[in-house]
Amino acid sequence: MPLNVGDKIPAAKLTKMTEEGPRPVETGEFFAGRTVALFAVPGAFTPTCSAKHLPGYVTKADELKSSGVDEIACVSVNDAFVMDAWGKSADAGQKVTMLADGNGDFTEALGLTMDASGFGMGKRSQRYSMIVKDGVVSELNVEAPGDFRVSSAEHMLSQL
Repeated sequence: MPLNVGDKIPAAKLTKMTEEGPRPVETGEFFAGRTVALFAVPGAFTPTCSAKHLPGYVTKADELKSSGVDEIACVSVNDAFVMDAWGKSADAGQKVTMLADGNGDFTEALGLTMDASGFGMGKRSQRYSMIVKDGVVSELNVEAPGDFRVSSAEHMLSQL
């Protein structure tokens, strides 16, 4: 059953690339005590994700942060090496934290998986965005298949 507004983010382990290599990120710690703008994409380096989704959050990062967001994070069912390379290619730098959900455990716990086997991608994340305040979902925007509207940085800004 998919996550809803008012639900607590489930406990899961994501991975973030650091200068020392991949490091685990526990969701309980990551979301605690702050406001996080989280968005998810079906895959790093895919057309819409690379042309619009991630670049929109990089461009709007300062506006999001001045509107009360402490951290912006992107998650995808990819490994930490791919997420790191994608973040570097998009100049995400310190603006967007790139989080890998390599096995899709977080995505599955959220109830937001999709089957992209027809495209040779296996199980992936649906495209969505959410605002998480102290570990609780305050806004959730799940895209219809093939759409890119409600998960954009612009839409998220309208919710803050």
